[in-house]
Amino acid sequence: MTNTMLTIGGLAAVLVAALVAWIFVRRRAAAVLVDASRSAERTLEEARREGEARVREAELAAKEKLLQARSEFETASRKRRTELEALEKRLGQKEEALDRRLEEQNQRDRELAGREKTLAGREQATAGREQELERLTAEQRIRLEQLAGLTAQQAREELVRGLEDEARLEAAHIVKRIEDEAREQGGRKAQWLMGMAVQRLASDFVSETTVSVVELPNDEMKGRIIGREGRNIRALETATGVDLIVDDTPEAVILSGFDPFRREIARVALERLIADGRIHPARIEEVVEKTKAEFDQRIQQEGDAALLELKIPGMHPELVKLLGRLRFRFSYGQSVLHHSKEVASLAAIMAGELRVNVNVAKRAGLLHDIGKAIDREVDGTHLELGIELLRKYGESEEVVHAMACHHGDYDPRTVEAVLVTSADALSAARPGARREVLETYVKRLEKLEEIASAFKGVEKSFAIQAGREIRVIVDSGKTSDEQALWLSKDIARKIEQELTYPGQIRVTVIREMRAVEYAK
Repeated sequence: MTNTMLTIGGLAAVLVAALVAWIFVRRRAAAVLVDASRSAERTLEEARREGEARVREAELAAKEKLLQARSEFETASRKRRTELEALEKRLGQKEEALDRRLEEQNQRDRELAGREKTLAGREQATAGREQELERLTAEQRIRLEQLAGLTAQQAREELVRGLEDEARLEAAHIVKRIEDEAREQGGRKAQWLMGMAVQRLASDFVSETTVSVVELPNDEMKGRIIGREGRNIRALETATGVDLIVDDTPEAVILSGFDPFRREIARVALERLIADGRIHPARIEEVVEKTKAEFDQRIQQEGDAALLELKIPGMHPELVKLLGRLRFRFSYGQSVLHHSKEVASLAAIMAGELRVNVNVAKRAGLLHDIGKAIDREVDGTHLELGIELLRKYGESEEVVHAMACHHGDYDPRTVEAVLVTSADALSAARPGARREVLETYVKRLEKLEEIASAFKGVEKSFAIQAGREIRVIVDSGKTSDEQALWLSKDIARKIEQELTYPGQIRVTVIREMRAVEYAK
């Protein structure tokens, strides 16, 4: 019984405790619910207030932008209104000016109309007076003709004839005097100008030789240069195009060739081989190629130095390189580059004295023989090649024309062309400028004339222009025009077969028919 009561009491206690706990939890949950509701209300209230604040801010910003836009619009409107008012004012002023001009023009028209009426009246009066004057003049002429015994036309012709004869005689005297004075003064001026140019030009002279001598450290080196069975000397001659002469001359070998450029390459290459000591065909080819590459740079430096010396700017690099090649091209014993610089200086001095274009004269003088840089490699005269090169590399037509006239093949149209021709002649003719073995020169000219004179129908032949041209005069009765054409070809072919010469030789066959009779 007691246990049962205890059990019931425990269960009751548990129930009471559970009830109390449930009541507590419920009250706690209600309190939490109330707190959450209040917090939510506060959050909603804050969000509402924040939203309203943002709406107010947006409204304020929109109002500010609206006010700003309205202000800008009003400012632009005022500015535009001001500009329109100013434009309207200017238009009003122009209208007033046009009205004034129109009024002035109307006034002038009225004045001109009045003057025209006055002039018409005067013209009528003048016409009447002219008629009266013509009548009086005719009466006077009739009286004079009756007194002089000549008509007016005859008297006029006689007077004009006398005046013409006197004018011709006087004009002839004046022309003769002017020509004499011009010829005398022109001769003196030309002599003074050329003499002054030559005197002011300080120049040296570089002569041509056809052989170069290379010194050897000892005679044993000759055998090494020749090589086994002549391999080395053949390789050197093949690579350079120059003949090597190994003779009894002690401690020296001779390089022979008519091209100074190749001969100089061979000399430098041989000296380097001797200094190196390794002489065999492969080494020879290597040294020669290296020397040729260095000489390409050297000719560029020679061209640049010439331009720098003469103060000539803006020339095409290929022309500069060709100028450098002229350093190793000789004509009548004179370096063509040295001769070209001398011609440029002389032409520039004379152009300065005559107050013409110094730059054109100097440039044409320097380039006048540029064709000689390639005339041994390309068919054609150095003049034709030079004209082609200058036009190809952008030189002006003034320079091309002045250069083309220096041998007289073209008629000069400018003063600069005449000066270049004169400077070329001065450079060639001054004492010591050129050197040639006289015997060789004379033999070549005699051989030219001998070849031409040997053909049938040839009367005379003359070698001119230092052997650059042969002129052949034929008998017109024995040679026709067609035969003259073939004769020039045959002579040119015979010259090519029997003579050795630089450049080209022009063959000109002249067939002329002359009819002469005497009146007795």
